[in-house]
Amino acid sequence: MKIILTQEVSGLGAPGDIVEVKDGFGRNYLLPQGFAIVWTKGAEKQVTVIKRARGAREIRDLDHANEVKAQLEGLKVNLKVRAGDGGRLFGSVTPAEIVDAVKAASGPVLDRRRLEVPGHIKSIGAYPVKIKLHPEVTASFNLNVVQG
Repeated sequence: MKIILTQEVSGLGAPGDIVEVKDGFGRNYLLPQGFAIVWTKGAEKQVTVIKRARGAREIRDLDHANEVKAQLEGLKVNLKVRAGDGGRLFGSVTPAEIVDAVKAASGPVLDRRRLEVPGHIKSIGAYPVKIKLHPEVTASFNLNVVQG
């Protein structure tokens, strides 16, 4: 079965890749989970759109990854959240909220799927956050969750 990946699947490929998989794996897992779409000539045109979007947010090379790492490590990221008594949050902090907070702090645009957050952030405080920018480069920064 020929499919086009819409998300990164470990061991298979990145978004926009056209891959051949066994029928059962494609029909029973990749398609229902939304990780892929069935390959057609029309869908292949969508591949260019997917790859263009991936290129916009992807780190180009090792030097670019090191630049982004230096920019991130010198950044103070504050995230204002609603909290109750004792500093407990109403819900938890999501990776998308962290990426938005980095962008609001004049930081680079990051991919939320590459964030490594220690457990669930459910209270006010400072938390270390890591992001894998490149296979050889991992950056870390502190996220200050404050009541707002």
